Amino acid sequence: MDIERLLEEYRRFEEEYPVARAHRVYLEEFRKTKLALLAQAAEAAGIKTVSAQDRDAHAHTEYREFLDGMRQAIEREERCRFHIKRLELEIEVWRTTQANERFERKTYGAGG
Repeated sequence: MDIERLLEEYRRFEEEYPVARAHRVYLEEFRKTKLALLAQAAEAAGIKTVSAQDRDAHAHTEYREFLDGMRQAIEREERCRFHIKRLELEIEVWRTTQANERFERKTYGAGG
């Protein structure tokens, strides 16, 4: 197990994860703005009731495309999060292996 590779990969995802998370949170907040803008456009197009404007905004192609982008952002964030978790587990296995080897050397007087 190459600990340097694991640590390098961990550092890379340590930088990527907050960016992915920030993007996802931004999109979650922008979702409200997007719906408001689309409802406003529906009103300008002559749709009178708020419920009809809301329905039009939710059914709009731009909103569906936005939701697809949001799905991708969530997937990216989750991939980063699970990759970091896997790396943490691998690093912990490496640490345990090192501790066991030190214990064996101490116990049995092996050199190294």
